[in-house]
Amino acid sequence: MLFNRLFTAGGVVMWPLLGFSILAIALIIERVIFWVRINKRQRRVIREVLNLYRLENVVTAIERLKQNADLPMARIFLAALELERPTPEEFRLALESEAQAEIPVLKRFNTIFETIISIAPLLGLLGTVLGLITSFASLNIANVGASQTAGVTGGISEALVSTASGLVVAIFTLLFANTFRGLYVRQMASIQEYGGQLELLYRRLYERGETYASAR
Repeated sequence: MLFNRLFTAGGVVMWPLLGFSILAIALIIERVIFWVRINKRQRRVIREVLNLYRLENVVTAIERLKQNADLPMARIFLAALELERPTPEEFRLALESEAQAEIPVLKRFNTIFETIISIAPLLGLLGTVLGLITSFASLNIANVGASQTAGVTGGISEALVSTASGLVVAIFTLLFANTFRGLYVRQMASIQEYGGQLELLYRRLYERGETYASAR
């Protein structure tokens, strides 16, 4: 009952705020599942692949990557390891190109989160302004009494519900958006770290004349 009363008090802007909150929750759940899956498996898989490649077991390393092709870093490694007789420069470019291609996947929904964070407080403010307009419009200046003043005061307090609701939606979304942004930065750092290790291993094989093709 309290929620219904507050929702009604917030006015018409509570409907788009409700839509934004439902959308934010749905996208947050998707991103949480995405990052949990990556953090749970990826580091272990990539370290195993690097160890296999260090032992010059290229075929097994590629098979292991294909088994985990749902991981961003596995797709990045496959893009380079599946090249036929690449030079070290071509190998590095393949890693960098695929890493760039993975950025939209890692930053998915960031624009939507930023939009919700920006618009939700403005919608709340709009609801308050509309509520104040309604409250003062009902006030008869020629006959200002205690009952009318109390009504306006109550209308103002109710109008502020929309501002509070907009801030709650924005703050809630901002907390998760910043968390996902931090995970993205860490992921890019890991891509650079492990990609550099793979590139170094390939250069050593290449200098010894043991390219991917000959290793097979």
